[in-house]
Amino acid sequence: MSGPAGREPRRPTRWWRSRSLRTRLTVIAATAIAVSVFLAFQVASELMDRELRDTVEDQLRADARVLATEAERAGPAELRLPPYPGGGRLVRIVLPDGSARTPAGQPALPPVTEGAGRVARGASADLMESDGDEDGHLVYTLRAGDGAVQVARAADDSPVNRFGFGMLLIGLLCVAGGAVVGRTVARTGLAPIDRLTAAAVRVARTRDLDAGIPDEGGGEIRRLIDSINDMLAALRDSRRAQRLLAEDAAHELKTPLTSLRLNVELLIRLDRRGTLDSALPAESRTRLLTDLGAQVAELGTLAAELTDLARGDVGDESLEVLDLADVVVAAVARARSRVPDIEVTLDVTSVWVSGRPAALERAVLNLVDNAGKWSPADQPIQVRLRAEGGSAVLEVDDAGPGIDAADVPRVFDRFYRTDSARALPGSGLGLSIVRRVVDAHGGRAAVARSARGGALLRLDLPATAPPDPVARHAAGENTEAR
Repeated sequence: MSGPAGREPRRPTRWWRSRSLRTRLTVIAATAIAVSVFLAFQVASELMDRELRDTVEDQLRADARVLATEAERAGPAELRLPPYPGGGRLVRIVLPDGSARTPAGQPALPPVTEGAGRVARGASADLMESDGDEDGHLVYTLRAGDGAVQVARAADDSPVNRFGFGMLLIGLLCVAGGAVVGRTVARTGLAPIDRLTAAAVRVARTRDLDAGIPDEGGGEIRRLIDSINDMLAALRDSRRAQRLLAEDAAHELKTPLTSLRLNVELLIRLDRRGTLDSALPAESRTRLLTDLGAQVAELGTLAAELTDLARGDVGDESLEVLDLADVVVAAVARARSRVPDIEVTLDVTSVWVSGRPAALERAVLNLVDNAGKWSPADQPIQVRLRAEGGSAVLEVDDAGPGIDAADVPRVFDRFYRTDSARALPGSGLGLSIVRRVVDAHGGRAAVARSARGGALLRLDLPATAPPDPVARHAAGENTEAR
């Protein structure tokens, strides 16, 4: 059995969630009015019942005083009681011994209570009480001479009942009117949402991302429309970027694929004629196969970088606080393993940043690979890392020919390669990946001319504090070891 988190919602909840917003607003409006009418009826009924009771009690006291005056004049035992005339008022004379006298033909009253007996014996002046029966009587006992007089009246709920019936009719009318009003308000209030939905459906059906959602006033609706228009703009930019990426990729793939196809077709044609050995000496055949291998490797690199670039992010890594010096050392080690002849000098200090290790390592590796293409064999690549203000500054310095001023603005563009770089291996994507990684980390990438005459590529990343003193101490030891 699954726990509470895995249980399906109860049937009323499922029913409620399946209703439209109009139906929900209508039900809420009608329910609110019904609850309001019910509460108003309860309060009004209670107030009316108290008012009627106060009126009856005042009338009983007045009638009791008149009867008590007569009883004091003639004496409770000798007072002549006329026959019961009918109506709601009932009277009774209570003597000190507990006996009672009532008019002839009068309906029976409840038995004399102990409290009424104390009034008759002079222990109390008066008493207002109710017998508590369903057709209960309200009985008022007043001291009169040697006894007491009682005046009673049967409870009459008919005014309250008539009032309740009237309130019920009014409540039903109010609930019906509330449902109509709620439906009307829902239809009027949701009209902009309906138009917004229709516009969104039209965009989804036509795939026309340039058709923005028209403005529909202010407040929440405007914020929603602005959010949707921002989303459409982001989708337009994403589609445009995908189209440009596909066009650039097709253009860049054309040259290596054409060269590879021509070389392969040449080998196949010579092999079919049986003139492969005579037409291609061993030296030429070796050179051709070497070119084929280089072209396949170039295509593999281009495909990997296109895949990485097309993802549009820096991977699925989560951010963590890390020492950028460790990332730089790992990237340089990878560069040395890939190109054993490359010479790199390190001058790094511990600088902590919040970033994604694999993405940052890829960016540093691309910088070192790029420098390795240009730096002379007898001139090492210099990699420097330091803290500067609130930033971690990484510089990769080579002793190559440098970058022309006209090429500097486009160095980090996708597929851009200078005229002098077209004869070298590469896809033109390495530095664009560097800029994307740096941008994702809130940093900045720049290029300048180094003091040795080559290119100086610089990355500025926001620095952060080490996670704890222990980590800071460990980082210091690692820096000294390097």
